[in-house]
Amino acid sequence: MKKFLLVTLALFFTINAQEEKKDIHQFKMINEVKTTSVKDQGSTGTCWAFAATSYFETELLRMGKGEYDLSEMFVVRNAYPLKAEKYIRRHGTSNFSQGGQAHDVLMIYKNNGIVPEEIYAGNPIEGRHNHNELEYVMKGMLDGVLAGRKLTDKWDDALSSTLDAYLGDIPEEFSFNGNNYSPKSFFDELGINPDDYIEFTSYNNRNYYDWIELEIPDNWTNDKYFNIPMNDILEIMDNALSNGYSICWDGDSGKDHFYRNEGYAVIPVDDEEKLEDRTEPEKEKEITEDLRIEAFNSFDVTDDHLMHIVGTAENQNRTKFYYTKNSWGTKDKKYDGYWYMSEAYVKLKTVAIMVHKNAVPKFILGKMK
Repeated sequence: MKKFLLVTLALFFTINAQEEKKDIHQFKMINEVKTTSVKDQGSTGTCWAFAATSYFETELLRMGKGEYDLSEMFVVRNAYPLKAEKYIRRHGTSNFSQGGQAHDVLMIYKNNGIVPEEIYAGNPIEGRHNHNELEYVMKGMLDGVLAGRKLTDKWDDALSSTLDAYLGDIPEEFSFNGNNYSPKSFFDELGINPDDYIEFTSYNNRNYYDWIELEIPDNWTNDKYFNIPMNDILEIMDNALSNGYSICWDGDSGKDHFYRNEGYAVIPVDDEEKLEDRTEPEKEKEITEDLRIEAFNSFDVTDDHLMHIVGTAENQNRTKFYYTKNSWGTKDKKYDGYWYMSEAYVKLKTVAIMVHKNAVPKFILGKMK
């Protein structure tokens, strides 16, 4: 019995020691922009809508407009018919998927307006969005239309009915806080100027300080981005965050070293070292422009996820991290739905950013044509 008790106690203390093992990184916040609550995109590819919506909710806070919970699914619902039209007109060669870019949200705001979340929630099932069936149904419908080799005047109505069935009818008018609005009049009252926002990218296979079409599948509108060195993008990000502006970030979180359970992302020098074997912060690779384009050309870095950067932090080694708001909810998330991305990770994995023009340093604005 005594031996059994000793073994049991040893096992208990071993388990407790494992549970109490300190995190590799001890983060300390440097600055943080006030934002709204973390949302959950569920089983959808609509991170672009969630990240940009969070970004504009945060802009409203910065502008002194108060706190709003804006509808992501209103944007998604209005974007699908535009994607479908392009897919049909280009005979199925353009991208038709759940994905998109930050500028898509601005485009919908400008053309269709916006509504609060409580007015249009997009018919989540048991509180969770899932667009897998919707995508398959729409894609099958569009491919069937193309197979007919001749368009009728019915296909777009059929698509709209499908979207209404899955996401709900778009409100033409609604009441909110005692006032009556249309989606466009509500957007006008918010005071967001779409022309105030700029998207930047950084790839050395194109001319720097020039507008380029970012060649990624989810840029289905063929929008142009201002191409600058990656160090300039970091200058913009740091300038923004130190002056109360946040950043809508487009990049890659799908490959190695974006640690979902641990809540941070790095680019370690030793790719083979197992996470559980680490006892101190990783030494990271030096990221160059050539390494960025190599990763982009090999598809090792893709635009697989958009998030919202709202602050900077540093670990115990004074390594800089960007405090990043995700759209995967808060349940079982180490940092309540936020991630810490190291500067090296951001340098390698960034595809594009969107910021307010006033957050851009003057020396960069001066080079924009």
